[in-house]
Amino acid sequence: MNAIAEAVLRPSSSDVARQFDAAARAARAAAAALRDRTAEILAANEADVAGAPGLSAAYRDRLTLTPARIDAMARGLEEVAELPDPVGRTLAEWTRPNGLRIRRVAQPIGVIGMIFESRPNVTADAAALCLKSGNAVILRGGSESLRSAGAIHACLAEGLRAAGLPDAAVQVAPTADRAFVGAMLRAAGLVDLIIPRGGKGLVTRVLEEARVPVLAHAEGLCHTYIHAAADPAMARSILANAKMRRTGICGATETLLVDEAIAPSLLPLLVADLRALGCDFRADARARAICPDLPAAAEQDFATEWLDAVLSVAVVDGVGAALEHIRRHGSEHTEAIVTEDAAAAQEFLDGLASAVGMWNASTQFCDGGEFGFGAEIGIATGRMHARGPVGLEQLCTYRYQVFGTGQVRP
Repeated sequence: MNAIAEAVLRPSSSDVARQFDAAARAARAAAAALRDRTAEILAANEADVAGAPGLSAAYRDRLTLTPARIDAMARGLEEVAELPDPVGRTLAEWTRPNGLRIRRVAQPIGVIGMIFESRPNVTADAAALCLKSGNAVILRGGSESLRSAGAIHACLAEGLRAAGLPDAAVQVAPTADRAFVGAMLRAAGLVDLIIPRGGKGLVTRVLEEARVPVLAHAEGLCHTYIHAAADPAMARSILANAKMRRTGICGATETLLVDEAIAPSLLPLLVADLRALGCDFRADARARAICPDLPAAAEQDFATEWLDAVLSVAVVDGVGAALEHIRRHGSEHTEAIVTEDAAAAQEFLDGLASAVGMWNASTQFCDGGEFGFGAEIGIATGRMHARGPVGLEQLCTYRYQVFGTGQVRP
């Protein structure tokens, strides 16, 4: 696979324009194939869903494809195709006192190993981003989505052939055997980067067993903090979206923090809004003093990524207390503050260690498409290389080019 990445996806400078034009043409052709084969993909997906009984509502939602979701995959491929080519960009350039001119240039990482659960649409998103960023990719989906991933991969392979690229540039694991995952994790020298996308169990296994660098996030334990200076109508709208738009995604808000100054008047309205949408709650003592019918929260509830219509609720004393709660219980994914006070918002954003901080916006905007990346291969919450949504630029590394005029080192 490394040979493919070197020979096919890292062309010489004279072939760069032609190569990335081919990647764009492959993405567009694959998008057309997805639309043409919608019925086949839906049939494969229906078989996957039927073969996975006992899933939670959130995981069933992640697994299920619809005509609209297939069209969204196709549009994602087309959007990625239109993005500027990330490889070969000059990231920085400077001249030393001795006259040496140094340039930092973006280049592909190489071969990406993508291990994911439930969401078959990841097959298309990951393939498009890896191709456009000059990387080859090996995709290993969960056993529950094997048929769906295979049907989507057939469209991707059609796109590759239409653009004159080898099928092997995008590969899907032919088996759901867990041993295949182990082989990918031990494939140092063949795979350059592993990206896991799924539940805590999967990510933990990858981090513990990998002999290949890993780009990952463990959980999406996101918070929305409603500050004392929040506009009540805005707060209600943002929270309803942040929690209930799609409860099973990693950018969904899992904990509501309400400032004590506004909680007595606003919290009952927030609870009523979300209850009307089917949400349940786990609340601390201060929140239950305002809304006595809320179920009591255990300490562990504030460290739980619900991925469901359940919201943890706590009342806090200002920005500092909100930040302390997030530091104690969060996963450094995405946090939001709702306030009309710009100074309070900046204090909150500056105080976060999380990959993404938002002001007056739903946490569900933590998404590569919403960031203008076209799509994402995942969300990174670690401290190295990339953080937040991982798109084309984050799938590149760099090298240096040094230009001299005969300099020698004294």
